[in-house]
Amino acid sequence: RSSFYSTVDLVPQLENYASTLPHQKSKSRASLKTLRKAFGVSCPPLGTHESQGSQGKAPVRFGWVTGVMMRCMLNIWGVILFLRLSWIISQAGILLTCLIILMSVVVTSVTALSISAIATNGRVTSGGAYFMISRSLGPEIGGPIGMVFSFANALACALNTVGFAEVVRDLMQEFGVVMIDKDNDVRIVGVITVTLLLLISLAGMEWESKAQIFFFTVLMVSFSNYFVGTFLPPSPEKQAMGIFGYRIFISNLKPDWRGNDNDFFQMFAIFFPSAIGILSGANISGDLKDPATAIPKGTLMAILLTTISYLAISVTVGSCVMRDASGNISDILTGNITDGCVGLGCNLGWNFTECIQSQSCEYGLANNLKVLGQVSGFYYLITAGVFAASLSSALGFLVSAPKVFQCLCRDNLYPYIGFFAKGYGKNDEPLRAYLLCYIIAAAFILIGKLNTIAALISNFFLCSYCLINFSCFHASITNSPGWRPSFHYYSKWTALFGAVISVVLMFMLTWWAALVTFSIIIFLFGYVNYNKPKVNWGSSVQAGTYNMALSYSVSLSGVEDHVKNFRPQCLVLTGPPNQRPALVDFVGSFHQAYKPHDLWRHNHGQSFSEQDRQTRMQETTEWLVKWMNKRRVRSFYTPFTADSLRAGTRHLLQATGLGKLKPNTLVMGFKTNWKDSSPESIEDYVNTIDDTFDSNHCLCILRMMDGLDVFDQFDSEGCNIFPPVNQGFEPEKPVETDDQQSPERVSGEHLLIFLRYTVISHDMKGDTKGDSDQIKTVFQNDQGKKTIDVYWIADDGGLTLLVPYLLTRRKNWRSSKVRVFIVGDEQNMEEGRNEMIALLKRFRLDFNDVIVMTDSEKRPHAKSLSRFLDSVAPFRLFDEQQEGVSLEELRQSAPWKISDKEFEAFKLKSEKIMRLNEIIRRNSQQTALVLVSLPVPESDCPSALYMAWLDTLTCGLHCPAVLIRGNQQNVLTFYCQ
Repeated sequence: RSSFYSTVDLVPQLENYASTLPHQKSKSRASLKTLRKAFGVSCPPLGTHESQGSQGKAPVRFGWVTGVMMRCMLNIWGVILFLRLSWIISQAGILLTCLIILMSVVVTSVTALSISAIATNGRVTSGGAYFMISRSLGPEIGGPIGMVFSFANALACALNTVGFAEVVRDLMQEFGVVMIDKDNDVRIVGVITVTLLLLISLAGMEWESKAQIFFFTVLMVSFSNYFVGTFLPPSPEKQAMGIFGYRIFISNLKPDWRGNDNDFFQMFAIFFPSAIGILSGANISGDLKDPATAIPKGTLMAILLTTISYLAISVTVGSCVMRDASGNISDILTGNITDGCVGLGCNLGWNFTECIQSQSCEYGLANNLKVLGQVSGFYYLITAGVFAASLSSALGFLVSAPKVFQCLCRDNLYPYIGFFAKGYGKNDEPLRAYLLCYIIAAAFILIGKLNTIAALISNFFLCSYCLINFSCFHASITNSPGWRPSFHYYSKWTALFGAVISVVLMFMLTWWAALVTFSIIIFLFGYVNYNKPKVNWGSSVQAGTYNMALSYSVSLSGVEDHVKNFRPQCLVLTGPPNQRPALVDFVGSFHQAYKPHDLWRHNHGQSFSEQDRQTRMQETTEWLVKWMNKRRVRSFYTPFTADSLRAGTRHLLQATGLGKLKPNTLVMGFKTNWKDSSPESIEDYVNTIDDTFDSNHCLCILRMMDGLDVFDQFDSEGCNIFPPVNQGFEPEKPVETDDQQSPERVSGEHLLIFLRYTVISHDMKGDTKGDSDQIKTVFQNDQGKKTIDVYWIADDGGLTLLVPYLLTRRKNWRSSKVRVFIVGDEQNMEEGRNEMIALLKRFRLDFNDVIVMTDSEKRPHAKSLSRFLDSVAPFRLFDEQQEGVSLEELRQSAPWKISDKEFEAFKLKSEKIMRLNEIIRRNSQQTALVLVSLPVPESDCPSALYMAWLDTLTCGLHCPAVLIRGNQQNVLTFYCQ
């Protein structure tokens, strides 16, 4: 439906926001370009982009009752309720048992509030707790939790199956049935049981849900049977077992610890695993109709109802059953004779003194684990309840583990697990993950000794609770705009409390299991963190990183600059970084994180749309960032469009950076083909250098023996994987090949550049080229004990010394020797050398040698002079040799050329530069790197003459050369303040 503004400007609609993942476009919303040219354009039909509904039956989806509440209740009601709760009451008493229950509920309730907040902060798909944690805290934390949580659910399935098998074995023994022996009968029954549960799971979620409803019904009948039994008058047989109705409440209020290891926290450790089922509903979030509604309502309601049931059973069984009873009906007292009678039974007409004193009582809360069945109206209904509780929990965990593991496999955070990501059927059932979970559960059932693993399971679940609460807390304190949960009944402080108390409980329950759990988490965390998975889930860690960086950047604005803290913040004019890897690697060798910029020229005659240009530029940027990440280059890459190199650089020098993080050093490549370039191009390059110094920036110009551009190498090899050279730079040619002509690139290939970038971005996804795009440069090689020669000709503030020092701090350059060359005369050579050594020592620069150049004042050789004159000859006016033509006319026809007057004015400086080049070539032919102080361009110096100086200064070297100049402000100091 159209808005008031235009026929193509639609009103807001849900479909436009259904897919908001990064780099995905809305299918129906018009672009800004379309809206700006929307006059007379008709609106497309609204139904054009709607996908056709899939044929066949819709997948089964559950509501909050059957999908969450019942599942959580069935997993919370486990074998501990029927077989351990009565024994806990005999030890801790009614009051402390209720306290244990309430403490467990506090932990689970706080966690449930955090789950509810996360589940209502956007659509939750399959994956349960793993999905919530990973999307909140990122893959580094989510991956380890997904792995251990899936494994814990598989082990919990094995434990509950073993609990069921033990009850079946005891029941068989009552009827005198034994298959092999006590232990092997449990294994046989357990494997058969888990196989049947697997078949129910493979039949689909619909059958699994029906089985859960059946188990829930059996449990309701079992509970009703128990509560009715507490009100029935006890028969003499029940009284002999210590069951007397509601007459023992006061006696069982206080604790009666028995055994050396039994105390409050031991009882808490035994009871708490019964509360680990609160995530059962969230774990099948992909099968819920509305997870945002079902998870909060179902989980909180399940906790409330199960808490009431646990408290009610604790109070009723503690009020009806004595701690010790013999079960012998002949122990009834006749008459009122109570002489020598010991225990509570004396007041109730029973004498259990003998079994109490000999500690041989077989009945009562402290001795018999089947008290609930004895109290109930019909004993075998309680047995059915035990079956339902154990089987429902085992089935719930058997379904939860594959669902979580399937989501983890699809995220591809760990190798070799993608096989289990495949789903089948309308509900996308993880059949392969079901089989894996079955194998793990069956293996541990066959082992049979699960006491050690049981402690690990509780710790895995507590670790999950901790991270769920921390996810909620972290998302709250980062104040991310994307954190907008519709569930408001939570607090970041209660979430933090839940995280802390979960960690405390882990160490209180089993300290060694907690250490094992954290060790596994740390190992898996390290693996994911090392591999750096290429996922972007908008986690709170990302928001926190942004907030921290922003906060530090703002606080840094109030910090005054100090020479001790100076470090080169490099703005690097790379062009496409993959074409000039040497320039990228050079800066990466002495800088942690810099800013390569790709300057593009405007093409006013381009035939493609601005939207296509922006799209292709974005694709180009993404691919080049991946290229630099693969090369382990830490930088911020930005393409920038400008009319010329100078204009783009000027804008970048003014606008790049944030506060104190603005770049202070410009790094660029040497214009090797300057002799064949247009006068405007030379002027543009030299003016860029002028602008750099005008903006008070330092400057580095890198020259390689074979040029910086690697595109021509690949083009000749037929490996056409790189786009053409950026038009902000001219193609480079080898040094000292002046006779070779290279035509100037034409600025009209913008469309071709982007089209070829687009081809690359698709080709490289499959990595069909392998590492062919990663060209190794000299800066990536181990330099061994080669030398770095520094020609510190001019005092620029110390940047010329600081850069080689930073280089030697890197692994590849650590063994390199640094030699410093200075200007001096022969008479005072030792004095000048000693002064420089003293200065370097005060700077704490451990350089290897200082060499004084005593012959720098000599005239250059005739060969050097001839080469220089030949290089500048095409750019000279030769006005004194012209006859009949005025100087003004020559200037108008070629204003960029060098007049004889200008040439003579700078003749002495030209000769000094030629002489310096001769010294450099004599001393530094075998070095790894040469750094030379860059001559500052004078305002009246012609651009061509200045380029001839730079060319001459670095001519004939067989190693990388860096022309470097600071901004005349100190970057080194020997003071401590």
